[in-house]
Amino acid sequence: MIETIYIARHGFRLNWINTNWKSPTGLPKDPPLAAYGEVQAQELAAYFLALPEEKRPTIILSSPYYRCLQTSKPTSQALEVPIYVEHGLSEWYSPVAPGTGLHPRPSSATVMQTYFSEIDPSWSSIWYPTRRGEDVEALHERANGVLDLLITEVEKRFGVKHKNILLVSHAATVIVLCRALLAQPDLPLRVGCCSISELSRKSNASGVLGAWEAKDLASGSHLKEGASRDWGLEDIQIANGKVISDQGVPGTQEEDNCGPQIHRSSL
Repeated sequence: MIETIYIARHGFRLNWINTNWKSPTGLPKDPPLAAYGEVQAQELAAYFLALPEEKRPTIILSSPYYRCLQTSKPTSQALEVPIYVEHGLSEWYSPVAPGTGLHPRPSSATVMQTYFSEIDPSWSSIWYPTRRGEDVEALHERANGVLDLLITEVEKRFGVKHKNILLVSHAATVIVLCRALLAQPDLPLRVGCCSISELSRKSNASGVLGAWEAKDLASGSHLKEGASRDWGLEDIQIANGKVISDQGVPGTQEEDNCGPQIHRSSL
């Protein structure tokens, strides 16, 4: 069984300091890391490499967004472990404004492998977020569903091979993943770039949700300059009691396949 889950946020984004950034994949809303973010990703890798071998992650499951795969790459190389692309760990987008289209969705693992050779495309994503966006409640529901299926699927597919896993995602998603694993839906948490959360399975715990205890949450102690650009769900813009809607990508109106791709009964 999986004993430890590490959760990292991606590094510092280029679009935060350069308004003329270009997406390497051509996907809207998919900026790469800034040079500083690449340094943070190297520091993340150095942290994991310095751990005793039995504590290092042996598998990386990453959001399909370019910045998360960039963040995962140095750790994958240092530890010689594969990256599996999991769309369930994707960025959180608030609901799209009516008539503006849908939010973008990154390409498949096979396509992204042309950018990152460390990707193993044999993993099929177990969840696709809706391209219509999510309110905060739906984001929590996604985290609960993804973790329940993902942890079970990893243990079913690989047996005892992977005791420690690393998830690489985005601030909002990291927060709700931690909340779900700890069964603390109101846990106050701010997450900085390339910060690490470490959660260990409780002895004799059953199931997935609530079966973990936090050893560390959103720590930046492994980073020379600490975890920068922290973000929390309290930073969400609210109007009339609802999350402010976001603009979609023009010309995209038809929803693709979304939600769970496997079910408990098939595990």
